[in-house]
Amino acid sequence: MPVINRTADFADDMRVMAEAQLTGIVQHQARVFGMEAVMRYERAYTPRINDAGRGRFAADVARKMFGANRVNEDARPVMAAEDFSCMLNARAGPYLFPGQGDTAMCHHPASDFNDGIAPVGASFFARLIERALPLG
Repeated sequence: MPVINRTADFADDMRVMAEAQLTGIVQHQARVFGMEAVMRYERAYTPRINDAGRGRFAADVARKMFGANRVNEDARPVMAAEDFSCMLNARAGPYLFPGQGDTAMCHHPASDFNDGIAPVGASFFARLIERALPLG
């Protein structure tokens, strides 16, 4: 069932620190061999920042559908869905991890997508829409 990750994967200050640290490592390593190095660090994607309020809303819907014991709002930050950060910059929301059983994460060679979870996921997203945009 959905796992809600409400935290920022890595805020911009972490990116600044990572760039500085990597640059220092590259330059120091080059000096060890009597060389100079120039580090080019490209910021292709913005950090994925989940909206806490919308994350709580999604978690509430998930708890009502699947039970509180099947929803985790405190997932640790991961370096995933960097392309989704662009969507969250355009429209605030949460990134969700729907559970699909005991298998490797997607994009891993051992991943085996659980086809049976598709109707559950579709129902969850339909319920989110129903709750967010009442028709009556």
